[in-house]
Amino acid sequence: MTSKFIDPTVQPVDAIAEGAPVSSDRLTADALRHRFAFPPEWQPEVSEEKRFVDRNWQAAAVLVPLVDRPEGMSVLLTQRSMRLKDHPGQISFPGGRVDEEDDTHIETALREAEEEVGIDRDRVEILGLMPEYRTGSGFKVIPVVSIVHPPFEISLNRREVEDAFELPFSFFMNGTNYQIRSAYFSNALGRRWFYTIPCNGRFVWGATAAMLRNLYHFIRA
Repeated sequence: MTSKFIDPTVQPVDAIAEGAPVSSDRLTADALRHRFAFPPEWQPEVSEEKRFVDRNWQAAAVLVPLVDRPEGMSVLLTQRSMRLKDHPGQISFPGGRVDEEDDTHIETALREAEEEVGIDRDRVEILGLMPEYRTGSGFKVIPVVSIVHPPFEISLNRREVEDAFELPFSFFMNGTNYQIRSAYFSNALGRRWFYTIPCNGRFVWGATAAMLRNLYHFIRA
């Protein structure tokens, strides 16, 4: 597979990732607040590929929206438009480039969530920031983890987002639900390995899966 835009679903599973599930008592709103207020020592997974060092990076941020539902936390995700230049059709968090008027990465994440899916920032409680994640497309992304408090309405910006939906947070907090696959990419990227997470008929992969994997490590530590 040498296309820049690959279909990860047809790539063979090279391995199943390791890691015990996080206990449910760590996945409540209060437990998440405590974890970010008093962070543990932990080690994120960081790519050390040379091509991820020697390049000019564009600053970006995403909102990681954990929705506080009575049945348990869920993750709000979006399906990107196929018309977009970067990561078309992929499942992602709301987010984008840092604009000049954005004072912080938090401001970028909140603004993008409002623009893409219409989430009012008054419904968003910021928990904290995760380590920078660098993508093969040239972005250095800061994930901004938050709790979104219902009720809220979704209003899609169809130029950027095809769909928005929620998946169980607990599913992503089980290390063995992460698959490791690989493919050959064009633009001198060569063969790359990436996480994939099939869940409830959706297929999360790439940067979004990697950021969720780091969140798993952080909460499990």
